[in-house]
Parts: sequence; structure tokens; C-alpha cells
Amino acid sequence: MKRRSFIATSTLAAAASTLPTKLFGAFMQELTDEQICKLKFDFALSQSLAAKPINDVMVEIGKTFIGVDYLAHSLEDDAEEKLVVNLRALDCVTFYENCVTLARCVKMKKTTFEDYMAQLQFLRYREGKIDGYTSRLHYTTDYWFNGEKKGIMKVVTKEIFGEKNVVEIPKPINFMTTHRDSYKHLKTNDENLKIIKEQEDAINARTDYFMPKGNLHMFADKVNNGDLIGITTNISGMDIAHTGVAIKVDGKLHFMHAPIAGKKVQVTEKPLHDYLAKNSKQTGIIVARVNEIA
Repeated sequence: MKRRSFIATSTLAAAASTLPTKLFGAFMQELTDEQICKLKFDFALSQSLAAKPINDVMVEIGKTFIGVDYLAHSLEDDAEEKLVVNLRALDCVTFYENCVTLARCVKMKKTTFEDYMAQLQFLRYREGKIDGYTSRLHYTTDYWFNGEKKGIMKVVTKEIFGEKNVVEIPKPINFMTTHRDSYKHLKTNDENLKIIKEQEDAINARTDYFMPKGNLHMFADKVNNGDLIGITTNISGMDIAHTGVAIKVDGKLHFMHAPIAGKKVQVTEKPLHDYLAKNSKQTGIIVARVNEIA
């Protein structure tokens, strides 16, 4: 280990129990992913997070990423599909993935770097198995549907808001196959394209619901601290355009997320319904709740 990295690790480890969580992210660039992972687990231990409900663990872990840089297309690689780990820069998907993965590890008391990687793979890939580009879960509604099958989470949009207050996500979902040139592993690979098309067909055979943003302010109290939020969109062929974690601030529903290039992981200044109102392409939300671990 480089001397500077060693000093940084030692200093952070000593301070993990007293450092405000929102400052954690600013110190990470000098560390390896394994060192950062250990710090997250040390912090969780120092705060006795394993004794808290998993949704609260996710929020506390999420706060430790505040200030971390946004990195677009963080999982895309020219090489053969493999488990990509990057705790130093995040996009909206890898942010919530890491909140879920680290929280599950803390609750299961499985806190080695190998445990973390195993749980991340289990969450990110179809049935938890890496088998090429198409084994990675690309569409959020499909990702969370598979997460339900694996017992990780439950999509609760219709349940918490009520059947009369939600609407169906428009179909077809086919953005990837109709924009194949935007995806390096689809652009010239017909076999990958064929499999993604089959996955889209399966998504389109299901019915998914969202809460329209114009009504969210009336039902925001139905969303729990630590729920996963998927923001629906009117972009043709796409289900979800953005993701993050629900966080309650002074009793109001806010959104913790990795926003866009040039920004850092943050909590929205305004409540979620006000945040959504500013973007004409964002239409509402879907909600998933991570299952408790005894």
C-alpha cells in the first residue's frame, strides 16, 4: 500500500465513528475499492447499524457516499462482461446498488470484501450469475422484478399508493433494441440484440405501475425512508430514466441520488415532488422496498 493511502486509511478508520456521514465521500479518491468497502463496514459497526431496520441502514450507508463524483456509464466496458466494482465514482444505478448491497452485508454480518462482491453480483445479474452482457439486468423494472424473484426486494408501488391512484407504465419497452448504436455490446452483436429483444418481450408481457408526479405530494407519506425510487419517463421505449433512495428530511420525502455528469451524490434540496416538477421528461415514480433480514 502506498504511504499516502495507508495514512488516509488509518485516519479514516480512526475517525469512522465520529465523522459526519455526509463528509465521508470527500476522502475516498486516494483509497482502493477494498479499503473503501472496509471503511463502510467499520462505520456500520461503529454505529451499530446491524441492529437497525435494513431501510435505515441503506440510508446511513447512502449518506457516506454524499460528495462522491458521478461517473456516467460506469458499468460499460469493452472487455468481456465481469463484475465491475467502483466505490470511488457512481452513477444512479451503482449508487442504489451499493446502498442495497452494503446494507444486506451489514445485516447478514458478512462484511469481507469477498462477501460484498458476492452480494453485488447476486443483485446486479439475472439469477445472480454472470453470463455475458445480457446477463446483467439493464431495465429497472426487469431488475426489480428479478430482485423480487431472488427475495431481495418487493415492488410496492400499487400496494402503497392504491390501485386507483397508479397508472400503467406505457409499453412497449424497447429503447435498447431501437437504439442499438448507443450500446457498444449491441451495436455489432446480433446475438446480444436478439437476447435483449427477448428480455424486452418478457417485460412487455408484464404490467408495471407508477404514481404520477402530479399526485405524489398527496401520498408522499406512503414512501418509507430507504425505499428504492425509480423515476418513470415519457421517453419512448424506456421504463425508468433515473433511480435513487428515498430519504426523509424533517418529515418530508426527499431523494438521495447520483444525479448527472459534473455533479456529486447528493440529497435533493427540495422534496421529491418539487424535484420531479422541474423536469418535463419525468412522469412519476415506482417504489421498491428491500426485504428485511432477520
